[in-house]
Amino acid sequence: MASRRSADVRRQKPEPLNDVVRDQMRRMPRRDTNIELALRRELHRAGLRFRTHLSTLPGKPDVALTKAKIAIFVDGCFWHRCPLHGTAPKNNGAWWAAKLEENVRRDRRKDETLRSMGWMPVHIWEHEDPALAATRIYQLWRERGGRHGGSVE
Repeated sequence: MASRRSADVRRQKPEPLNDVVRDQMRRMPRRDTNIELALRRELHRAGLRFRTHLSTLPGKPDVALTKAKIAIFVDGCFWHRCPLHGTAPKNNGAWWAAKLEENVRRDRRKDETLRSMGWMPVHIWEHEDPALAATRIYQLWRERGGRHGGSVE
């Protein structure tokens, strides 16, 4: 019953508080954010080659290491409810709570689908250091059989 109620709340998209908020929301990038670009630079610097926004995979990962089957998502703290930095808007609170909870549920479903396909989903928070995240991803890549040698991921 609770999920039905949250779906009803989510369907009734509220009007933004004002034009400033509306413009702010419209300007928010959905892909190629600064942190995503920084992570990709670090991965490239480490010698990894990858695909971006691979539409053949669930969730269109921000970065995909295809041979090692690693799907990387750079998650915004607000949109994916970071336990350290996630916030809850006061205006239209019920709608936002349902919206953000559905984002988290969608992430879980997508991760399960990727795992069933033999892929390893990796989530990086927007507040993480890109160099440290790239090091962690490189180690996962090596563990999953990644090798350098001229081949492109």
